[in-house]
Amino acid sequence: MALRPDYRFQTGAPAGWGRVATADAAAVDAGLRAYMLRVYNWMASGLTLTGIVALLIATSPGLQAMFWQVSTSGGYRVVTPTLLGWAAMLSPLAFVLVLSFGINKLSKTSAQAVFWLFAAAMGASLSNIFLRYTGESIASTFFITAGMFAAISLYGYTTRTDLTRMGSFMMMGLIGIILAMLVNFFLQSTALHFAITVIGVIVFVGLTAYDTQRIKADYIEHAYAEGTELAGKRSVMDALALYLNFINLFMLLLQFLGVRQNSD
Repeated sequence: MALRPDYRFQTGAPAGWGRVATADAAAVDAGLRAYMLRVYNWMASGLTLTGIVALLIATSPGLQAMFWQVSTSGGYRVVTPTLLGWAAMLSPLAFVLVLSFGINKLSKTSAQAVFWLFAAAMGASLSNIFLRYTGESIASTFFITAGMFAAISLYGYTTRTDLTRMGSFMMMGLIGIILAMLVNFFLQSTALHFAITVIGVIVFVGLTAYDTQRIKADYIEHAYAEGTELAGKRSVMDALALYLNFINLFMLLLQFLGVRQNSD
């Protein structure tokens, strides 16, 4: 489960709602819609690249053998990562850390390039799901996730309720899930795994709503101009947050809805 990005930016201007008090409301609203569209486009493009890379590796015998070893147990496929597979599984975390802690030093072009590399690495990391689950269950789970994500994100965008406290609570829940996953790596408890999955879905549903509201509020607060270096880098980081929420929600739901492939 990938870490969430850090949002510390050097804006060069004091924070506060006063900056937009004198701005034309219609112009700010139009700018916000354009910015949110760009964020969603970045997220969707990253998901598309991830899917293409994952499917390419899973359907190419030569590439598949480089990343995964497939065996059978109890009539079902068992997928074990090779050394390259382990590298693929761990590499997305490195890209998230680079973006999180180096965003102020990276140029807009560099930040975008790291995002594309991250999306491709995630594709390699997730290619094993096509070996574990049937294509029909993967597709249906993806569309269910997309529908849930769209509804939750719309709620976060439109609600007048301040979700800051909920976001903080969900972040604590995320930390708890990560610790529980580490413990269960050694315990291999089915009950604990089920609890982690259920709580994980709740946490990423909450984080999706919170992040959408945060992105909207940050834009209104800082009103960074379209086409600037800051706006370009910020849109990549915001897309990364939503991307991670979507991927984690999808993977958790797949554990409920996915149909495992048999050994045939």
